[in-house]
Amino acid sequence: MTTTKVWRVAEAAPADAMAGQLEEAAALLREGELVAFPTETVYGLGADARNTKAVEGIFKAKGRPSDNPLIVHIADENQLAELALPYPELATRLMKEFWPGPLTIVLPVRTGAVSPLVTAGLATVGIRMPDHPAALALIRQSGCPVAAPSANRSGRPSPTLAAHVLEDLEGKISGIVDGGATGVGLESTVIELPDSNTIRILRPGGITAEQLQSAVPEAVIDAPAAANPDVTEAPRSPGMKYTHYAPKGDLRIVLGEPANAVRYIQEQLNHAKTTPVKTGVLTFDERAAAYDADLILSYGSELHPEQAAHNLYAALRRFDSEGVQRIWAEGCSEEGIGLALMNRLAKAAGHQIVRV
Repeated sequence: MTTTKVWRVAEAAPADAMAGQLEEAAALLREGELVAFPTETVYGLGADARNTKAVEGIFKAKGRPSDNPLIVHIADENQLAELALPYPELATRLMKEFWPGPLTIVLPVRTGAVSPLVTAGLATVGIRMPDHPAALALIRQSGCPVAAPSANRSGRPSPTLAAHVLEDLEGKISGIVDGGATGVGLESTVIELPDSNTIRILRPGGITAEQLQSAVPEAVIDAPAAANPDVTEAPRSPGMKYTHYAPKGDLRIVLGEPANAVRYIQEQLNHAKTTPVKTGVLTFDERAAAYDADLILSYGSELHPEQAAHNLYAALRRFDSEGVQRIWAEGCSEEGIGLALMNRLAKAAGHQIVRV
């Protein structure tokens, strides 16, 4: 078993001070070790994207299927030339608008630029520049393009705290850069550009369809591809094929008018009281007092859906830590960040959705 070291960094620290704190972590990445680090979305599990043995370590530590491609993180746009073949001008516009930030752009990969395990055999690679000072400092100091999926056991809720990473991966990776709680709380939006005027969303995330449309008003925005567990072709993006983000308990999403949702969920809770099952509800502040369950957790106010995105994974992990076996979660509108939130909830629930 590996000893997992933790380096704590202050997010407000100046760049040179942060670089000094991350010397050891950067050296381990260069040497082919695995290091988890914070981004503005969730914690990532990083390895040198060029080193096949290191990338193999990611799949082994996570228990992740090898046909699931990885996103490569960079700290400087100059790194793009060594990773990607010429790409559309539309990609350049989006980079200027959203990088650093939670947008992954799938680009044609340069032959031999990254391990074939990173691309899962595809002719493309997803690249992003994270908007977190510790992530940027670590990548810059390592001198590597860093392949990094979320730093959790495959299928578990993604980690938004270093403690979540330790819970899943302690003893399996060399270290964790602890930069406190992540910001957005949901993974990056992944897009591909099938032509010079189309933005296809492969995975909704921290950048919304509305933001993409606003940045490039003339572009056509393709709706997100639904995650289909029965699909047999190689997924073009992380998060497209497999059940993800799932708590240990049975999770069901309830969609409908708030009064109908409350009535339905409470009926289910009343029925569950006749059994020895521990129950939980994931709701919004406005209705948290309406339920009688063993554990009631709130996304935050429904007036601020970004709070729900930020709190979702921590809530799912809390249900696990409290041993909750049956969970009902209120759904929400799919506008804005709500699209990404419902995408993650549906996967966490294995697409068990009740409409009332």
